[in-house]
Amino acid sequence: MKDFLQISKERYTTKHYDATKKISDKDFETLLEFLRLAPSAVNVQPWYFYTGSTQKAKDFILPCIPDFNIPRVEESSHFVVICARTELNEDFLNSLTVKEEKDGRFPSEKIKEAIDSHRKSFSNMHKDLGDLKEWTAKQAYIAMTALLYGAASMGIDSTPIEGMDFDKADELLGLKGKGLKTVAMVTLGYRSQDDSNSTRPKSRLSKAQVFSSLD
Repeated sequence: MKDFLQISKERYTTKHYDATKKISDKDFETLLEFLRLAPSAVNVQPWYFYTGSTQKAKDFILPCIPDFNIPRVEESSHFVVICARTELNEDFLNSLTVKEEKDGRFPSEKIKEAIDSHRKSFSNMHKDLGDLKEWTAKQAYIAMTALLYGAASMGIDSTPIEGMDFDKADELLGLKGKGLKTVAMVTLGYRSQDDSNSTRPKSRLSKAQVFSSLD
């Protein structure tokens, strides 16, 4: 594993993959763990993921991908469609508390009740504010970031994709009635030798442009 700062300096968005190179099943399972273990506000985990690697899976998802992004999908080894929950009902929130209890998260019944109540209050607050979908999408983006940098730590390249028809993706995945909404997609694999983005220097705003100290 590389130092995280070095990964941050070296990682870039891959434009072209070597279609002959495939991610092993073992490594892909590790990538899925990066998603599953990602942090989220009040541990709400408001996400769901659809994965694919075969030509059949790629052909299935391509109708929601515009022409300019089709090579990112066709040449990749695997892809992950990232969905966020559009509702957080009582059953789902209760299931989180049940799982946390099973995993030994609560040293006492009082703490269990407090955490359960806090999570439901926080979720209901966003529902009342009318920004629940935006809030859950933000959490899903945290998971996507974990995937991007986790992949880079393993020498696996990635492309975060927002350039897609989200409504069409929802239709293809049959999300109507499931309380889910497509928010992004990530393709994964190994860069092509002639991937132009790999030769371009990284460009970011300077520290002076993005930081202010409050000390």
